[in-house]
Amino acid sequence: MSHAVFRTMSGTDATLERFAWLGDGLAAAVWQRSTPEAVTEYRQPGHHTLSCYLGGGYEVEREGLPGQYGAPQRLCSLPDWHESEWVVRGQLRMLHLYFMPEHFTQRAVAELDREPRELTLQDRTYFENGQLVRLCGALLQQPWQDADQLLRANEIAHDALSELLRSQAMTRPGLRLRGGLAAPVRRRLHDYIEAHLDQAITLGTLAQLACMSEFHLARMFRTSFGMPPSAWIAARRIERARGLLRAGTLPLQQVAHACGYADLSHFTHRFSKAVGMAPGRYRQLAGSFTS
Repeated sequence: MSHAVFRTMSGTDATLERFAWLGDGLAAAVWQRSTPEAVTEYRQPGHHTLSCYLGGGYEVEREGLPGQYGAPQRLCSLPDWHESEWVVRGQLRMLHLYFMPEHFTQRAVAELDREPRELTLQDRTYFENGQLVRLCGALLQQPWQDADQLLRANEIAHDALSELLRSQAMTRPGLRLRGGLAAPVRRRLHDYIEAHLDQAITLGTLAQLACMSEFHLARMFRTSFGMPPSAWIAARRIERARGLLRAGTLPLQQVAHACGYADLSHFTHRFSKAVGMAPGRYRQLAGSFTS
């Protein structure tokens, strides 16, 4: 297990009730703990954690925030860079969602029109957010046992990340951006890619739009979008395919064409590799999510 917060919890008297890898590098865990008094420390874990109290926690407080205590439905956002010390007393049950800073990459550009390197998760203790609590509850109720169930859990986790980005992201302290694309150029490239996902998109075309060489564009694109052009386009095609399959109206061949795949076989291969199941199966399950 690569998440430092999970390892820290495993070294305490906490009991792991449930754990699962949810796909896309996301992981979730449910912990129970009962202790007269104990201290737990986190030191720059290198990943983000969303914590949702499910029960108890009434005597749990964070060092430096005296008089503030946990309670059911209270949330904590612990960014990759944070350091904290917690005094834990009494009974506590909580859900942890573990994710990497890179999970904000596409969302920063597509949802907030910001560069990924600009943003990080806020360090917040015991805040309230009804939408996040609802999503954490849905994740808790969802079984995490087989591929179909994990897909639903993955969808819920991604919805939680989008809400976190919108409500709990902040500009990195002391940020001084260097290099990268000017904001109007970044928007122009983003909008062009979104409008032409059904077509072949070349580095040369993007370079012309940005009025720079292919070599320079490739470097600046990666700086501002968080990944190379080819990876960004591939990820956006998969995301569009997810949306079209959830809508459930187009034949698979038309979905493949709308997302820029040469044929259904190529689309099925790419989608299955990215998502973990074939497009037809995904649509069947996605329809059950929204029914």
